[in-house]
Amino acid sequence: MKMIAGLGNPGEAYANTPHNVGFDVVDLLAQRLEAGWKNSSGFHARVARVAVAGEMVWLVKPQTFMNLSGTSVAPLLRYYGGNPADLTVVSDDADLPLGRLRIRASGGSGGHRGLASVIEALGTEAFPRVRLGVGREERGGLIGHVLGKFGAERLDLVRATIEAAADAVQCLTANGLNEAMNRYNSWSAEEARPEDRK
Repeated sequence: MKMIAGLGNPGEAYANTPHNVGFDVVDLLAQRLEAGWKNSSGFHARVARVAVAGEMVWLVKPQTFMNLSGTSVAPLLRYYGGNPADLTVVSDDADLPLGRLRIRASGGSGGHRGLASVIEALGTEAFPRVRLGVGREERGGLIGHVLGKFGAERLDLVRATIEAAADAVQCLTANGLNEAMNRYNSWSAEEARPEDRK
């Protein structure tokens, strides 16, 4: 089995914010693969089961709020019999420019509290992660930026990045981490062809 955990904050107030692009990616994957979300209240999560390249994959949206993501993800992974290497975490990254992707096999949290919570709960940094660049606003501070709504002028870049991140997750699951890194670590929404940004 594989598990794809998109990180975000539950509730309509946090929809369409930079901090919730992890949720947006797994929502898109569920839509593409025609999977329905179900509440898993014992694990404080919403889950959907899909098949990618013939392999069972669990999509997960923790409902704990970002800073406690690991308290949902780690128990779910253990429950379904997975190891940290079977988990891919999808999250925002304010240190990456808007419209860029970064895929890594392991590493620290980079100051991201959701990733830090997952690392702490698993007891290891050794799990793949797909990070979507959301950049930083010059005004308002980091918290105001990641919890504020995307402006209309940036939505096309945001949508293109979410689409590409979903492609990258499917590539990673079907073809392996190295293939996904080779194909998507140099990807940029700004440089994508116009037809890719619709």
